[in-house]
Amino acid sequence: MIEGVFNGETLTLGIESTCDETGAALVAGKTKLIANVVATSMDQYARYGGIIPEIASRAHLESFLPVVTSALEQAGVKLEDIDRIGVSGGPGLIGSLAVGIAGAKALALALHKPLYGVNHVIGHLAVDQLASEEMLKLPAVGLVVSGGHTNLLYIEDFAAPGGIRELGGTLDDASGEAFDKVGRILGLPYPGGPNVDRMSQQGTLGAIDFPRGLSGAKYAKSHPYDFSFSGLKTAVARYIASLEASPEARSHPEFTEDYQATRQGKPWLPVADICKGFSESINDSLVSKTLKALQDTGAKTLVVGGGYSANSRLRSWLAEACPEIGVTLRIPPLKFCTDNGAQIAAITAEIADRLEPSRPDFSPVSALDLTRVMV
Repeated sequence: MIEGVFNGETLTLGIESTCDETGAALVAGKTKLIANVVATSMDQYARYGGIIPEIASRAHLESFLPVVTSALEQAGVKLEDIDRIGVSGGPGLIGSLAVGIAGAKALALALHKPLYGVNHVIGHLAVDQLASEEMLKLPAVGLVVSGGHTNLLYIEDFAAPGGIRELGGTLDDASGEAFDKVGRILGLPYPGGPNVDRMSQQGTLGAIDFPRGLSGAKYAKSHPYDFSFSGLKTAVARYIASLEASPEARSHPEFTEDYQATRQGKPWLPVADICKGFSESINDSLVSKTLKALQDTGAKTLVVGGGYSANSRLRSWLAEACPEIGVTLRIPPLKFCTDNGAQIAAITAEIADRLEPSRPDFSPVSALDLTRVMV
């Protein structure tokens, strides 16, 4: 171990393997990140247009030891220097979770170290403490936005029973999932989400107006903090179909029936404006319902996490809106938005001093409840 680096602070190894990234990170104390290594299998899915669980599981199996070894080397420590281990217990792909848990159990058993199977999604919120090296001020509202989740949480304590309460969530598609689906409809390269975001920055605000799901007085009482994006996705698809069916499009010399090959950049389809209108609709829903949750709960801190938290419009909108209502915005840098071992080490370090380790025979929980911090 590098002398003097950790000042006697507890060293936590975090291991992530919920989907298409294999991650390992080392955290000293609760806020000092000293190593973070990620291997991704994302490039393997471009030909399929989505994640293939079997490929993901095999990629985790191949990456586990190299990633952990690289993290140890980056930190300048040995396995025996680790004090405890945290691993993603869920939610996620069951096969991918199983690979990470099996590897973490082997390490914990060999090293005689405590092992914590933690909630990967809650880790997305806790990782901000590593970015700023400052503990979150609780209570806080947590906005989780990713390819699989869009949820609002009220957090009073990460470790205490009942300390995390779900305020609302998506009734159908998650925000990141909706972006990927619209990217596919538009024929944009995989993954669609980041490409839709980039195209939206070239569009004109107000050129195309798409509906906001679960908005207005009708849903103010029944779904105050819930989201719905499936209807929006359908509205985009219908808008595109109407343009492609127009005489102007059909008579254009470049028009063919091969939609996936012809949509991007063709003169009859305003791709940038479609992306802009779509992005504005989703982010309007996210921001408005998040601000309502903050005002209703009285929380003065908003923490945002998940892959979709990299979205440029969401980040700028929240950065402008939160100070206006006296709320501190905590949103991690882009490198912590996608899945990584740092988020697992962060939530493990946060709770380990107050909770018992997981049972040795614990299993992955693919649909782990967001109010449960451990399995």
